Amino acid sequence: MGLHAFLAGSNAVCYTKNNRKFGMICAWATMIDYDVIGLLIGEQSSTGKNLEVGMTIGVSALSAGQKDIALQLGNNHSDIVDKFVDLMIIQNGSAILIAQARSNMVCEVMKLYSLTPENNDIFVVAKVIDASEDHKKEFLSAEEVFGRQSFD
Repeated sequence: MGLHAFLAGSNAVCYTKNNRKFGMICAWATMIDYDVIGLLIGEQSSTGKNLEVGMTIGVSALSAGQKDIALQLGNNHSDIVDKFVDLMIIQNGSAILIAQARSNMVCEVMKLYSLTPENNDIFVVAKVIDASEDHKKEFLSAEEVFGRQSFD
């Protein structure tokens, strides 16, 4: 039996640091409080490795129909390729938001946690500074983009 307890979304985490754009797709994101979110970033991510407490990032919950954007941001590493070629983005300071996303949030990184000694995945706690939503749009699910993953 496969575990499918929650709907994992397709959330773009994007920012500019030292004149370089970083971006990735994070399926494991959740609200922690009304204005605080949590994001689990894999240890292999150059976007995650360049995060620092206090920096401002963009988090865009992609909408149905933005699968190509999810695949573009989800493949390769930001320090190797420019993931933003031909993407419609909104620059807000160092935060990069994806145009036409279901939700766009400008967030301040509050804390970075290493969850286990066995790996270096990062749990990011971020405060939402500003947000906009288009309630008419459906969220893009990670399953729609990457297929169903199970623990059979």
